[in-house]
Amino acid sequence: MHNYRPAPLLEALGVCSEDEQLYRVLLARPESTATDLAASVDWPANRVSRHLRSLLSLGLASRTPGRPARYLPAVPEAAVELLALRKQAAIVEARLGAAVLTAEFRQPDAFTVIRGTEAIAQRFYQAQQCAQDEVLVLDQLLLSRRPGVTYRTIYDMASLSSPGDLVAARSAGCCRMLRDVPLKLVVVDRRTALLPTGTDVVVELGPSSLLDALLRLFDLLWQQSSPLAPSGSEGPLTAEDQQLLSLAAAGLTDQAIARRLGVAQRTVERRMQRILKTLDATTRFQAGLRAGQQGLLV
Repeated sequence: MHNYRPAPLLEALGVCSEDEQLYRVLLARPESTATDLAASVDWPANRVSRHLRSLLSLGLASRTPGRPARYLPAVPEAAVELLALRKQAAIVEARLGAAVLTAEFRQPDAFTVIRGTEAIAQRFYQAQQCAQDEVLVLDQLLLSRRPGVTYRTIYDMASLSSPGDLVAARSAGCCRMLRDVPLKLVVVDRRTALLPTGTDVVVELGPSSLLDALLRLFDLLWQQSSPLAPSGSEGPLTAEDQQLLSLAAAGLTDQAIARRLGVAQRTVERRMQRILKTLDATTRFQAGLRAGQQGLLV
């Protein structure tokens, strides 16, 4: 084998050169086993296994069921977009950390710590009852809603593990879904934030630089997330098509989508092919872009 290696392209997004090297081999040889890849890159098996785990965690590859396991590369443009969004979220989180330190240094009394299950439940209820305009929610279940108030919720994928969870989430109003929501949060009228920080511990924040950082984080995550409440069935896609495409755009595999919708994997594959044909798209990534441009996922 020759020793030539292409210049790394993904280091700025947190992908090490060896991960990228294996990803490029997988792009050229999809559905390879770990043994196939070890032969292609001339690495020992444990080294290949270590970097395959890294590719799976980064979303650059997926593993097929059965034995021997085979590995599929993610579509480059979709994978790079996801990595870039994660990088942006990491930057926002770093700024949030700086805002926490600034609040501790300048405004030691800018927050209140609430402890205990009953006290926390009561404060959440009071905050929601005082809402006048808008409530923003990160991966948190609200038990009451005020009429005339706008609610926007982002759920973590792990919180929606069954068809019943999806139905309940969609019935809650304007909500979206995202992989790996970094924290739980409720913000009322952009002036009061309730931030769970541990078991039976919630920090309440008022107007401050830390609250501003949390609002910026929510807005960024909202842009990255996929709608869960599709619009009506009029147009080229039905409501079921829109829901399926939203799940696919969020990064779920056909198998995972089938579990969440309570249907067979073949049904998901068949419907996805029809969606691609309807949108005149060749890939799911392209279908998601076109559906977004046409306002079909809003």
